[in-house]
Amino acid sequence: MKKNIVLLILCFVTAIAWSQNGTTTIKGKVQNASNNLVLENVHVVNLNSVVGTLTNNEGEFAIKAAVNDTLYFSYLGFKSIRVRVTNDWLKFGEIKIKMTELSIALEEVVVKPIQLTGYIEVDAKLIPIYDDHRYRIAGIGGGYEGGKSQPGSVSKVLNSIFNPADFLYNMFGKRPHQMKKLRKMKDDDEIRNLLQSKYDRETLMAVLQLEKVDIEEILNNCSYSKSFIKTANDLQILDAISECYEEYRVLNRGRE
Repeated sequence: MKKNIVLLILCFVTAIAWSQNGTTTIKGKVQNASNNLVLENVHVVNLNSVVGTLTNNEGEFAIKAAVNDTLYFSYLGFKSIRVRVTNDWLKFGEIKIKMTELSIALEEVVVKPIQLTGYIEVDAKLIPIYDDHRYRIAGIGGGYEGGKSQPGSVSKVLNSIFNPADFLYNMFGKRPHQMKKLRKMKDDDEIRNLLQSKYDRETLMAVLQLEKVDIEEILNNCSYSKSFIKTANDLQILDAISECYEEYRVLNRGRE
């Protein structure tokens, strides 16, 4: 009798813990929709809790999630998809996720060499000069531009604080929940590895709930150059937006 009571109490405590937290480890397998072959190294990101993982050599993955969380699957050459976690998934265990291949057409690239004359005075005018301010971040092979180093970058952020109609104010001030995910993305190694190899902004758009044009406009308003916005990888873009947002928060806190 006592054993039954103890077991009942344990079940009750477990139910309470589940209702308070709601997260558990869910499993699945990712396959190619056309031939059912497993896909290795597919990036899986929980858009709600902002944690990520990779599929193993059997296409299997395990990630922490709760019912109604949305998982984002991304793999080079395949269409990214979102899958919502359901009670059935938790009930039946591992499920199969099918991803569809994309037809990738490579555009022709024309390289135009600089024709040098051998005269310094003339060649100095022919060679393009890039005035992008650059710096290094740990984990990145090369340095890249820092918006706050450019003239007028701080004044733009200040202007957004005192002008409610400003783009940065509308983007940062009215989206605190989405912006908080920036820190979570920066702290998750799997997500950082994913972003470092991507240039399409898709994962950033999915997590931050922004359109690509919004991301470009944020960077433009934070004084990042067009060349940086166009050529930076997604991890560099994440760090750039995060830097601008942290500056905005500091200045806005000082105002308050």
